[in-house]
Amino acid sequence: MSRTYFGTDGIRGAVGQYPITPDFMLRIGHAVGRVLKGSESRPTVLIGKDTRISGYMIESALEAGFASAGVDVLMTGPLPTPGVAYMTRALRLSLGVVISASHNPFGDNGIKFFSARGEKLSDAWELQVEAMLEEPPQWVDSATLGKVRRLDDARGRYIEFCKSTFGSELSLKGLKIVVDAAHGAASRIAPDVFHELGAEVVAIGCSPDGLNINAGFGATEPGALIAAVKQHGADYGVALDGDADRLQLVDADGRLYNGDELLFVMVSDRIAQDQPVAGAVGTLMTNMAVELALQERGVPFVRAKVGDRYILEELTARGWQLGGEGSGHLLALDKHTTGDGIVSALQILQAVRRSGRSLAQLLDGVTLFPQTLINVRIAEGSDWRGNAALAAAQERIFRELGSDGRLLIRPSGTEPVLRVMVEARDAARARSCAESLAAAARG
Repeated sequence: MSRTYFGTDGIRGAVGQYPITPDFMLRIGHAVGRVLKGSESRPTVLIGKDTRISGYMIESALEAGFASAGVDVLMTGPLPTPGVAYMTRALRLSLGVVISASHNPFGDNGIKFFSARGEKLSDAWELQVEAMLEEPPQWVDSATLGKVRRLDDARGRYIEFCKSTFGSELSLKGLKIVVDAAHGAASRIAPDVFHELGAEVVAIGCSPDGLNINAGFGATEPGALIAAVKQHGADYGVALDGDADRLQLVDADGRLYNGDELLFVMVSDRIAQDQPVAGAVGTLMTNMAVELALQERGVPFVRAKVGDRYILEELTARGWQLGGEGSGHLLALDKHTTGDGIVSALQILQAVRRSGRSLAQLLDGVTLFPQTLINVRIAEGSDWRGNAALAAAQERIFRELGSDGRLLIRPSGTEPVLRVMVEARDAARARSCAESLAAAARG
């Protein structure tokens, strides 16, 4: 059974267009509240948000929806997505709700949910909520309405949690770090975390006005971070996205490291500390060079579908702890139940401090394979898998690349487009193979 409202990471869209409207937010708050009351008599939910101006409207509507179902509400104000997950678990609450559209521009917003254990909820739970939306509301009477209050110390508690994931014997003293929070949820949190661990901090992208989230700053636009690192002579730069679950990291030379490389560093640091690493999970897009480098160190590597949700599912199923994708979503389940940009940055800086080596030195010998990605528009509903010319081209290129590269063809989930990706040790070869596949796909 397919979902109507929920996508791969909650519900998201343009503010003012259904379902990102106050009436729907009230309805879904009520529906989720009724689902929660099916398993406990007096649930309590936590609501956090990023810095979008629309967060006030959505927060108020959700609050009313939950209260109308007899559910108590704690509201944190601006707090990173992983901060909501942590606080939900730490306070033994029934559910965590995040109001955010992550790396999208301010005109978008959305909601996503975390379980009492601080984990993303299952498809089955989302289907249960959607079924409840189809039922008429059941407003509780005045005596059983939910109560709402502000949680004033959420920011400080989350800062302390982030710091606790960094080795207690270590500090960041002597390092100058540029911290870019994308004018988002971590604007009043991330600079304090790195400062309190001893670093000299230069904060950029930390002046939200409700309209500037992700605009020209943050993990999706790292140019500002690279420029600031060079301008201030910093040792490292850390960029987060609007809800702070994604990380981009820059060194003193202005070199940008993607999530694939950072995953390798996290695994290598665990091995250097004689901690067992049962395996690591990437995605279909993870660079092959990282896969080979992990295998050389005896670490099994598995690919999940693109998206941190699917990485988490694979890690959980296998009982593994470390995973990530090139976009900067990294998971260290021995530190947190979900992806956390601040915690991920601390894991990398911890590896630097423990080893006494720079990030570039920790990645010496790991050279990413060049990748060529071509988007091929196809007819709506066309059977691209039945394209004989494309199948023949795939087989030919698969044999040609051998162990020196790989290819991936996958449909877009939002438009009639095939994404054709080839990576190889040689950039020209990757490009020519990708172009050959794209030509076959076009027919």
